[in-house]
Amino acid sequence: MTLADRSASELAQLVRSREVSPVAVLDACLERLERFNPTLNAVVTVNERARDDARELERRLTKGETPGLLCGLPVGIKDVTAVKGLRTTFGSPLYRDFVPAEDALVVQRLRAAGAVILGKTNTPEFAAGGNTFNEVFGRTRNPWNPALSAGGSTGGGCAALATGMIALGEGTDLGGSLRIPASFCGVVGIRPSVGLVPTHPNDWVWDNLQVTGPVARTAEDLGLMLQAVAGASPLAPLAQPTAGRDFAGAARAGVKKGLRVAYCPDIAGIGVDPAVERVCRDAVAAIATAGITVEAIPLDLAYARPAYLALRGLWFVAQMYPRLDKIDQLGANVANNVKAGLGTTTQELAAAAAARGRMWHQFRELFERFDHLVTPCMAVPPFPVEQNYPETVAGRKMETYVDWLAPTFVLSLTGLPVASVPCGLDPAGLPVGMQIVGRPRGEEAVLALAGLMQELRPIGRASLLAK
Repeated sequence: MTLADRSASELAQLVRSREVSPVAVLDACLERLERFNPTLNAVVTVNERARDDARELERRLTKGETPGLLCGLPVGIKDVTAVKGLRTTFGSPLYRDFVPAEDALVVQRLRAAGAVILGKTNTPEFAAGGNTFNEVFGRTRNPWNPALSAGGSTGGGCAALATGMIALGEGTDLGGSLRIPASFCGVVGIRPSVGLVPTHPNDWVWDNLQVTGPVARTAEDLGLMLQAVAGASPLAPLAQPTAGRDFAGAARAGVKKGLRVAYCPDIAGIGVDPAVERVCRDAVAAIATAGITVEAIPLDLAYARPAYLALRGLWFVAQMYPRLDKIDQLGANVANNVKAGLGTTTQELAAAAAARGRMWHQFRELFERFDHLVTPCMAVPPFPVEQNYPETVAGRKMETYVDWLAPTFVLSLTGLPVASVPCGLDPAGLPVGMQIVGRPRGEEAVLALAGLMQELRPIGRASLLAK
């Protein structure tokens, strides 16, 4: 096993004990990037200062300074998140040559923890879409089969993770953008509780729908990064308590005795590919053998689909408000979302707010009986990369181009922590992700169950690594 294959937690320990240098870790990841990025198009801008940053970390370690939690770990930053001095395009021709003057808050925290910013990872324009492509850099491909989609919108980060180009990835999640590509690429992603990881800068400061969060190869790594970037900030009004919380150790701590888990294969009422559902059903059977009580339940969240679309419209108008005069210069996906948002009525927004409230109480009641809800992350396996979205799910034609994302986006409305963890391979040898929903502010329990799922249902390495 090379350094690029090791988990972030292992690498951090090796650097901390001075067995491996930050420069050696970075070089191992850059070797993977040179080897696989021409095929995958995952990292779109490499940080030319990364080696200098790694050498500076090495110098500080030599002087006896205490290493940070992420010391020497190469991290990929989604190309919608500002990195000082490094081109940040938002996947949009409007920002093709934009270079930020300051780091986003999450990048500041990553640097403070000793992470090395390796580069920017590909995203759809303004992170809009479940397939990663844009007019600036083109399409990102799946590391298990490059003819297929890596998912989106954090597709570049997840494809880079699966092939060892980075040790950790930063991303965002509006309707599933951390979970969808994690499922397609066979890695782990978590949508944290709203406000746990503050987003700054942000054109919609009071945004309570999109969140910033990590993707990683293991649940333990996910907790490690979350530990480094979580916490309130005076720069952002939405916050969650973090005092005394141990995200980094949550996966190692294991699940609590007597855990009760509800399983529903189709929460959004769009259907689910039989092969995908079979893998997920086998996975819940596996965790049942570990002393966890699992019960299949009916759960109908289809009513939340129009609610999400209305709130998504508001989100696009609010986020794009400074650029409404440039709507004709935006790609069709973003422009059409903005136009749909401008056409959304106050009554539709009020109905969406009511549906969101209904869902909150529905989950409050569910958590009186269960500790978690688990459900397939995606209703379909990865599809051809040139296809912008699948038109059918389990033979049923989708009503809108985003309906196939409903299993993830309806859960975004809850504000609850939701992870996607690989739970097996389908008959084509492609990874399948399971969503794990936790109680309010229950990231630690979600990470623990994700860690158990990975232990019981290992999927191995991405197929591209075997070539």
